Amino acid sequence: MTDDRRTTVPVWTLATGDTRVPALTEGESMTAERLAELRGVLAALADEPIVTLEVHPLPGRIDRSRGIRLDAVSPLAQHLSEFVTRASRSSLTTAKVTASGENLYRIVVPAKYATQLGQGLLRSMQSKAVAGGIRGPIVDAAGKIVGGVSFVPVGGAAAAGTAGGAGVTAGAVAAGGTALTVAAPLVLMAVAVGVSAHADHKRQQAIEHITDLLEQLHQDKLDDEHSALDGCRAAIDKATAILLDEGKLGVSLGLDSAVHTIDTALSKAGTRLARWQKALDGLPEGEPVQLAALTESFPGIDDHGGTFRTHLELASLAIALKRRVAVLQAVEHAQKEPGNPFRNFTSALQRDQQSLDALESGIAAVLVRLSTLELARPSARRPVFTPNEVDRLLRSAHRLHRLGDGAVVDSRATDVAIEIARDKDGSVVVFPPLAA
Repeated sequence: MTDDRRTTVPVWTLATGDTRVPALTEGESMTAERLAELRGVLAALADEPIVTLEVHPLPGRIDRSRGIRLDAVSPLAQHLSEFVTRASRSSLTTAKVTASGENLYRIVVPAKYATQLGQGLLRSMQSKAVAGGIRGPIVDAAGKIVGGVSFVPVGGAAAAGTAGGAGVTAGAVAAGGTALTVAAPLVLMAVAVGVSAHADHKRQQAIEHITDLLEQLHQDKLDDEHSALDGCRAAIDKATAILLDEGKLGVSLGLDSAVHTIDTALSKAGTRLARWQKALDGLPEGEPVQLAALTESFPGIDDHGGTFRTHLELASLAIALKRRVAVLQAVEHAQKEPGNPFRNFTSALQRDQQSLDALESGIAAVLVRLSTLELARPSARRPVFTPNEVDRLLRSAHRLHRLGDGAVVDSRATDVAIEIARDKDGSVVVFPPLAA
């Protein structure tokens, strides 16, 4: 890739298993659009999941608190370091780009495989700076997106046998096609940590919202539900650390009891969702709704806090924790069968994600339906309403319409990027996925 300062950034195509695709042009620049087309073609033609790996200069300003940090001896950091070492030996461009030891690596998963990993796991991060926008790809120290982008493909054989561990073979060029570099452990670990970072980011958001809401409500039962879910974090964090170091999970971690608590919370969320859907189905279609009737089924919906909003955040927290547990279970399953860890990883995730996707989509649909409701004027014998009554109606209508903001009922499949910041000491920070 080349920015306005003519900084060349290479891109590789990596496979997660032995596969063959038509020979690709090497060493010639291409546009971002052309690279996206290439990923689509490779995904369609290859028998095994493939990804592209880009290496960029590390931006001068980057929020590392959003990601998960792994030290230099972690498997992901070691796989990446070995990739950089081997690629630098065979490519002068790569050697120059990675000479400082500080870079931002982007593993881009084609939409076909991102969809298999779950709509709630790999989804574009929303932008806080621009309403309805997403985070841009690469920014400079001032936070501006770099321009003049072009990509320079590097041959698969140039980084042959890049990652140690299971599923590794040396890439080689053969007549009529290219056997891509097989780097299943590198891809597996990057995707696993990325989706775990996404789930943990959602958990942090939910915790912040729930804490604020409970301070206003002072309801002991909801506080107990929140405390029980938040108490699962320690076991999940320990299990994550062990599995990402390719260790074995034991009963002493307390993960089983944490999963039970999470499953109980998800059951409550499903029951509440069914109750909300029934209440909406019972409303007169196309007619304004009395606020009093709405708050009976959705208590506190007209307030900044409220029981309904707390139930939403508790459901969001339970889903986020369960998604992270699903990643752990998928990684454990893949590591038990190292022949093709990425395929095993994807299969395990697919088995667990469907019910979570359905619950999340159902809640989003409820929020969208609520946001479209029209509030009726308060029923009263007096022909004139007080300023307080008018103000409450206006505030409630505004808050009701805002419920649909950010709700994603069925997200469109896109290529998804997982960014990895690598420091001079070899340690890495893996960030939540974003739209490529």
